Amino acid sequence: MHDYLPKELKIWNYVEIILKEVLTSYCYLEIRLPILEKTKIFKRAIGNITDVVEKEMYSFNDRKGNSLTLRPEGTVGCVRAVIQHHLLHQKNNKFWYLGPMFRYERPQNGRYRQFYQLGAEVFGFDTEDIDLEIIILTHRLWKRIGIDSYVTLEINSIGSKIDRFEYKKKLVYFLKKHEHLLDEDCKRRLYTNPLRILDSKNQDIQKILKEAPLLSEYIDISSSSHFKNLCNMLNSHKIKYKYNPNLVRGLDYYNNTVFEWKSNQLGTQDTICAGGRYDHLVEEMGGKKTSAIGFAIGIERLVLLTKSIKNFSEKLEEINIYIIFIGNNNKYYAVNLSEEIRDLYPKLKVFINFFNQNLKKKIKNAINSSARIIILIGDNEIKKGFFLVKDLKKEKEYYLLKYELMIKIQKIFK
Repeated sequence: MHDYLPKELKIWNYVEIILKEVLTSYCYLEIRLPILEKTKIFKRAIGNITDVVEKEMYSFNDRKGNSLTLRPEGTVGCVRAVIQHHLLHQKNNKFWYLGPMFRYERPQNGRYRQFYQLGAEVFGFDTEDIDLEIIILTHRLWKRIGIDSYVTLEINSIGSKIDRFEYKKKLVYFLKKHEHLLDEDCKRRLYTNPLRILDSKNQDIQKILKEAPLLSEYIDISSSSHFKNLCNMLNSHKIKYKYNPNLVRGLDYYNNTVFEWKSNQLGTQDTICAGGRYDHLVEEMGGKKTSAIGFAIGIERLVLLTKSIKNFSEKLEEINIYIIFIGNNNKYYAVNLSEEIRDLYPKLKVFINFFNQNLKKKIKNAINSSARIIILIGDNEIKKGFFLVKDLKKEKEYYLLKYELMIKIQKIFK
């Protein structure tokens, strides 16, 4: 688990502002969800034999013996919230959330045990139109951030649970013939969650899978038609994609459309956004039957990718106004002046040096802080009613009355 420091958060804020602006333009509503949920809702929704539930959840009993879990993902909590608060009855059923998730995984670059996700969920649309809109929305995000040339869309249809049940039997039968060639991870999944073997990163496994039966051969007509229509719509909107028949999601609740946005700039952890349909989850969690689709963006990976291809300065944003008072008796005037400036110009960054330093040291600190102007307040200034202002960019000094100072600030920072 990592600390995120001010220099890093400069690029985080850049990315998050764009994410929120684009989601708002598509009429998504923000929702804020608890970090803790009852363990049973994750086991019920995600699936007992998934890696997330089997190996990765941080679960514990509270003082009353209730099993609670730090959320490993956001969809389940969002579905619980919209059912609990009867949000499925309102006209706009599009939601987004942003915050930390927790999985006990092997830490790697772009994958930590506490990681941040932006998730978006849409309820009540059963046609492929909303699948298209979500993909167009994510594509717009990449264009706004400036990374669209570095990401690739992969899509697939995994059909219904019934379709996958039949396919699993054929897949397991095939893989058992090659069990001696499987790595330990795939051997374990063979008897728990065989579909996850399809997206193994092991190239030797991928060679074996070239001869495996295809999931697409077991998908019913309705699911096939839905996926075919979506592909045609993507083509008509000139959204490039790669059909990946081995693309599956690691959570049991998905059906039909699944997709991932990947980048070859990130090494093995190459997925920055993933999502798909989960048309039965609301009903399985106690709500009425409701179609749904969503996606999640890994913020750490998105930031890594953005940072790798865009020239971001590590330098923190400059302080606009650096106030220095000489003598503790003038501290009162410094604080008052800083508040008056903030009242008039709330976007400016105003810093008061409260350190016990001599004047020379304080001025040096102001210069090192990339301040634009310094305002000095000493006994002489208070007596005469003037402020000494140093414009560090133009290397000029001014003695100004308070009203002149406020006009000068407006001119400098217009």
